[in-house]
Amino acid sequence: MKMSVSLATLVGLMLLSGSVRAQQTPQAFIGARLIPITGPDIADGVLVVHRGKIVAVGPTGSVTIPADAQRHDVRGRVIMPGLVDTHSHIGEVEGADASAPIQPDIRVLDAINALDDRIQKAQAGGITTANVMPGSGHLMSGQTLYLKLRDGRTIDDLLIRYADGRIAGGMKMANGTNSRRQPPFPGTRAKSAALVRAEFIKAQEYREKIRRAQGDPEKMPPRDLRMEALVEVLDGKRIVHHHTHRHDDILTVLRLAEEFGFRVVLHHVSDAWKVADRIAAAGVPCSIIVVDSPGGKLEAKDVSFKTGAVLERAGVLVGFHTDDAITDSRLFFRQAGLAVRAGMSREKALYGLTMAGARMLDLQDRIGSLEVGKDADFIILSGDPLSVYTKVLETWVEGVKVFDRRDPRDRLYAVGGYGASRDRTNSAEYIAEEEWE
Repeated sequence: MKMSVSLATLVGLMLLSGSVRAQQTPQAFIGARLIPITGPDIADGVLVVHRGKIVAVGPTGSVTIPADAQRHDVRGRVIMPGLVDTHSHIGEVEGADASAPIQPDIRVLDAINALDDRIQKAQAGGITTANVMPGSGHLMSGQTLYLKLRDGRTIDDLLIRYADGRIAGGMKMANGTNSRRQPPFPGTRAKSAALVRAEFIKAQEYREKIRRAQGDPEKMPPRDLRMEALVEVLDGKRIVHHHTHRHDDILTVLRLAEEFGFRVVLHHVSDAWKVADRIAAAGVPCSIIVVDSPGGKLEAKDVSFKTGAVLERAGVLVGFHTDDAITDSRLFFRQAGLAVRAGMSREKALYGLTMAGARMLDLQDRIGSLEVGKDADFIILSGDPLSVYTKVLETWVEGVKVFDRRDPRDRLYAVGGYGASRDRTNSAEYIAEEEWE
């Protein structure tokens, strides 16, 4: 019996071998304008990456390029860190169902399609890290995942792990109109807050039982997946990513965070400009979405392009998100551009696309800036990042190129056309089946 190797297998091996070579061989990018984010721009710079990390960055002439490095002439281009999308729904993600308004035990890890075409479109937009979440139709809809947008075949290929081995992710919560409906869901804002408060009290009691047991199996409470997840929130190991719009809903989140001591990032915050001082006083960051076609829900009627500028002046850490598919991942730079047009500083807008998001995901030591020792996540642009004419030419994740606009297959995801909305398994390079004789 004879087996012929499938085209899919060959392509997979070629992709793998290419990734290995990129990791083993230093890569030097020479002559581009560098935007490090945490330092001043470098007009004529050199970026060197090796084994998935940044090993050197600085002006041309001041950086020693390894003799065996593969050199890339990028004069006339701009290089900056990969973008961080703090709120996305790529991957055809599903979360909690209609059985209850609070479901912290749900893991989107168990419901993500790692071959979803929107992952490739996010790469085409320069996004290298994304917080992928379930929807906001629940007070608590499940555990989010922080993903590196590598070229992977399964979700395990995209996971980020903390130093202690935990899979990186947060907890999705929401209030306002989304979670208000017929029982068992709450019908009012006050009932919504009451249900959340009661659940956190249960988690506090569960944690105390564990502490009192002191490791004695006979004294331990029965394992409860819901409570385990909430204890991680109470202990600060899992950040709450909270969908909220109206100013009174924003203040409710701040009260709950103060009462139970959990860390929170406020998302959307259409009315944040009305209560910016209160948000700043609480030391809570905001991830905003700047939509150029306002509307969609009554509680977002006062959304303003000026929100980023108002929050910046108040001293709030401001990041951006796409809420893909609410806004397209390929147009993520537009968020910062519109914010700058409305008064936000250029420096903080670019910081909001990169380093602010890294901080909101507890990944600031790994991503968000071009610094020695950080992951080699970066993008090569055709021009200034805030120009509407600028295009993402290449996207690199941990020293491996995952998007190249010159490649017709990648370009399809960037510009659209027939086949651009198919999963990667439906693309021509993956469609071959093994033939047996």
